[in-house]
Amino acid sequence: MRRIGAGLLAVALAVASAAGAQAQLAELRSTTAFRVCADPAAVPLSAQDGSGFENKLAELMAAKLGLPVAYSWFPQGSGFINRTLRAGTCDVVMGYAQGDELVQNTNHYYTSIYGLVTRKDGDLAGVDRLTDPALKGRELGVVAGTPPASHMARAGLAKDMRGWDLFVDRRVENPVGDMLAAVKAGTLDAAVLWGPLAGPLVKADPELQFTPLLKEEAGPKLFYRITMGVRPAEQDWKRELNSLIRRNQAEIDAILHDAGVPLVDDYGKALKP
Repeated sequence: MRRIGAGLLAVALAVASAAGAQAQLAELRSTTAFRVCADPAAVPLSAQDGSGFENKLAELMAAKLGLPVAYSWFPQGSGFINRTLRAGTCDVVMGYAQGDELVQNTNHYYTSIYGLVTRKDGDLAGVDRLTDPALKGRELGVVAGTPPASHMARAGLAKDMRGWDLFVDRRVENPVGDMLAAVKAGTLDAAVLWGPLAGPLVKADPELQFTPLLKEEAGPKLFYRITMGVRPAEQDWKRELNSLIRRNQAEIDAILHDAGVPLVDDYGKALKP
């Protein structure tokens, strides 16, 4: 009987401990501010001066909740989620790709795609797929390790590729800006870049254009659904954000369009008007 009693006590203590841990985790979310985990120098997405389009989306969400925005700044890359969201210093990551296991994803609030950046007056301005023979023997920029690099290698462009690092501290390095400057100067013929990074910068430059890669058929995919990321246990918070996204999708789309983010349908086949 003592053994049974001891066993029941152990189970009860374990359940109480788990419940306490869940309650403690649930209490991490602030009720006085919309606390955002963000990179301070990921222009045009987020910036410490508030100029990024993710800053504007955060302001929209906060306004709908009747709360001020508060940021926890940390460079994106290794350790970003552990040092911010999981540490409890903030409650939501804006602009997180659907399917990443480090966070719990909300419903997606936009879908975007990789594309080709060229000069508007260049002879590659009409290229809209990576298998176009016109790309052979040209200097092509790409961020190493990103999905387009696989497509380019398969298309026989490996010897033409010039790679930039994927994870850098954007406070001191700017691979996307460097590639765009090289295309503009003519030292690169084209660059293959993620739309939300390149689109807003290209929109501000009358000499460049961004052509979405809508016609690529083989994997890996070049379009991604973008969500907000929250802690895995915070189901109520995820549902609240899902409701905000659904009710304010038109305003979200307007902010993204105004920023120059290329929006596509959920299957990456056509531009979203």
